[in-house]
Amino acid sequence: MRRTQSTTAIMVYHLLATAILLPAFGRAADPSAKCLSLKSTLQLKNTTILDVAYLAAPATVSTAGACQSSAAVTAAPVCRVYFVTNTTSTSAVHGEAWLPDTWYGRFLGLGNGGLNGCIDYVGLDYGTSLHFATVGSDNGHDGSSGLPFLNHPEVINDYAFRATHIEAIIGKQIITAYYGTPAAKSYFLSCSGGGRQGMQAALRYPADFDGILTGAPATDFNHLAGWGGMLSHYIGATSPDSSATAETSPKFIPPELWSLVSAEILRQCDLLDGVRDGIITEPDECDFQAEVLRCTGNQTTGCLTQVQLEAIKNIYSPLFGLDGELLYPRYSPGAEADLFASSVFGGNFSSLMADWERYAVLNVTEHNFANFSVHDIALVDQVNPGGVATFDGDLSEFRTRGGKFVTYHGRRDPLISSTNSKRVYDLISHTLSAPPHEMDSFYRLFLIPGMGHCFGGLGPTLFGQGIIPGTNAVNDSDHNILLALVDWVEGGVSPATIVGSDGNGAERTHCRYPMRSVWNGTVFACEE
Repeated sequence: MRRTQSTTAIMVYHLLATAILLPAFGRAADPSAKCLSLKSTLQLKNTTILDVAYLAAPATVSTAGACQSSAAVTAAPVCRVYFVTNTTSTSAVHGEAWLPDTWYGRFLGLGNGGLNGCIDYVGLDYGTSLHFATVGSDNGHDGSSGLPFLNHPEVINDYAFRATHIEAIIGKQIITAYYGTPAAKSYFLSCSGGGRQGMQAALRYPADFDGILTGAPATDFNHLAGWGGMLSHYIGATSPDSSATAETSPKFIPPELWSLVSAEILRQCDLLDGVRDGIITEPDECDFQAEVLRCTGNQTTGCLTQVQLEAIKNIYSPLFGLDGELLYPRYSPGAEADLFASSVFGGNFSSLMADWERYAVLNVTEHNFANFSVHDIALVDQVNPGGVATFDGDLSEFRTRGGKFVTYHGRRDPLISSTNSKRVYDLISHTLSAPPHEMDSFYRLFLIPGMGHCFGGLGPTLFGQGIIPGTNAVNDSDHNILLALVDWVEGGVSPATIVGSDGNGAERTHCRYPMRSVWNGTVFACEE
């Protein structure tokens, strides 16, 4: 009944919002003329309106920046505003605001993945399709590498925390100027590096957003990057250069052996949840014993050498620091079979760690990663450029002002350990002395069995998270995690579960942590 009631409440809100906004905008002027006039009439602090366009019908449009060359606009009619805001004398944030004709009074901010400065055009289209006025930015730099950070500390500050704040400030001002009324509620949506941005927003600027939705967040960023560097080191990778891979190293594990490892992990752990379906529901319970794959006698194929076996043991063990402290959880058993695991174990040194250590920490263009170790991680920790770590549980101000925070994380994520999202949950709980029933009042974590990094993987992993076209299969708050967050913020109806779909009719109920997904003989159900 919860979803039926909440969906009705949202429909009523939509009707009221539309009725309120139409006199201010829809009935007042030709939307195209009003949109185009922003180029000359919109005056915002430290901000220049670079271009404005009104799209009356769906189209494919050219995009700004180095990351994309075109973007689909399915949610027309929409006013598209491209702007730049100078954050300091040496840094600036470029952004786009997409303002739909049919607006439900909500603002949606978007984040960025990895180290990139790529405006999220899929998110812009997705947000406007649900009638949010939506804003995305380049995170303070153009392109997907960390090179713009070199000797530019203010660009690092934009990346680490400031760009999302600017997005919220300027985005809301554009909305007010265009519609003649401020947004009633403000939301944030992103995954991976953007998930870290969402957490940073709640910590540093708790008034920016009423509801924050983060997927696979790159929190504890310095240790995450360092963990990626260590995974590279374990398999003999020494360079991020694609022409210098680790394939000749005795530590390297080629794809055919990874297939062997993955098959053995499933043999040992697939049935832990009661169903042999290729999905390990709780990888933290998988005590993978790799010794059974050791080469014996004269065996040279279809097995692991002692050196390779040591690499596997290190990969599936937690990472500890110089003083024995936990730096980062182990690699999740089963995640090695995900398509994107090849970017971790393909033979190149982690580009995330390489770019961050070279350009943001050391301020150099060349660095030898052959002897990479936890000493490098300690140095990155010490410098912590821009305060990027984002591993702080003090969400007290965000909670006090009524903010709601939802995180989701795929249990088959090959790039960011889903176990780390448990650590963040527990950190917040400990910091605020909040047991699960109190955490439930403002923070909820959904762990998604079978899902890879932000989307995809195995099983029903579509639940309205956006990210790529097609992840918005069903537009109701049972199946759409963004609409569930809206329910929670605006109607006080908290998401007890979220239902994932696979696009072909199969569904699975995903549980909020610390509840468990348990096979009851017929379906997976959530239990304490």
